[in-house]
Amino acid sequence: MVTPALKRNADHLSTPASDTKKPKGGSITSFFGVPKPKVLSTQDNGVAPAARSNSFSKERWVSSLTAEQKDLLQLEIDTLDESWLAHLKDDVTTPEFLNLKRFLKKEKDSKAKVFPPNEDVYSWSRLTPLHTVKVVIVGQDPYHNDNQAHGLAFSVRPPTRAPPSLVNIYKGLKKNYPDFAPPPNNGGLLTPWAERGVLMLNTCLTVRAHQAHSHANKGWEPFTQKVIDLVARVRTHGVVFLAWGKPAGLRVAKIDRKKHSVLQSVHPSPLSAHAGFFENGHFKKCNDWLASRYGEDEVIDWSLVPTKIKPTAPSNKENSPTLGNVASVTTVEPKPLCRDEDANATACPADEFDDADALEALAAIEEEEEKDRSAKLV
Repeated sequence: MVTPALKRNADHLSTPASDTKKPKGGSITSFFGVPKPKVLSTQDNGVAPAARSNSFSKERWVSSLTAEQKDLLQLEIDTLDESWLAHLKDDVTTPEFLNLKRFLKKEKDSKAKVFPPNEDVYSWSRLTPLHTVKVVIVGQDPYHNDNQAHGLAFSVRPPTRAPPSLVNIYKGLKKNYPDFAPPPNNGGLLTPWAERGVLMLNTCLTVRAHQAHSHANKGWEPFTQKVIDLVARVRTHGVVFLAWGKPAGLRVAKIDRKKHSVLQSVHPSPLSAHAGFFENGHFKKCNDWLASRYGEDEVIDWSLVPTKIKPTAPSNKENSPTLGNVASVTTVEPKPLCRDEDANATACPADEFDDADALEALAAIEEEEEKDRSAKLV
């Protein structure tokens, strides 16, 4: 089998600052059919989701809400893409979700700064409508510092440099695809992936500024689990789930692995990446699975450098796929991360572990260590 490259033809590459959905060539069209509004191409329990989506009237649904529900759900009404809202409309009116919205309203009324900005909380839904999903990357808590979170797991907007976990994701990509080049200036904008069918979903969609996990267990987790389950249920032709770290692994535990590909490993955080993330081969395995099921033209283009790439013949070397020849590209290599075993921790950048993902990974490591200690005492 010919190993798929990151993408042979990447002439359409861009790194948009907005989340306006734009068609990217013919690959998504050929994969899922013409991406018309509210149209889903797969079957679910014998009933076409397309028919159900077309029967959904947002206006009728909004008119059925109470005055308080309309007030609390204004963000969902205004910004949650209809391809998702058509299936999640009952979930956003549950007592649990409405209590979450009451909590967020109190946060706003108290003048607390919350990330991401309101308009970006559901940017994942608009950049990756349900009928375009090929891959799901499960994140955890949004980044909690200024100018970071914008609604996509692991992604940050320029000029913010890629956080440590994302730098390690780039390293993993380069091991899979030696021609992969990180964005210039340590950039971390992943919207091109989202537009190509990669759903990057955090399990908690908001956070108070500078307070990691401050919105955990407030109601987001059951909702985002519904999103994950919805993808698995509706995209019956199969998608790839990438779950890094124990918390993400729990989110995909019930996925039908006969229909879908589920790839799990340690988290890319500096605290755990060297325990197997760099060697997991997930990006190539993801594309191999998509190629085997849908054809080699339907693999994910993992490129992030905004330039034309000349296609080259696939490499004959085993496990050495190529992206192509990149012309006139200047990149700034990320600073090396501190390994867990480094003795001189003070040599690391001051913000090396100022990363919500790293904190989550640390908590998971501590939990595992505590279990090991308890087992030895028995």
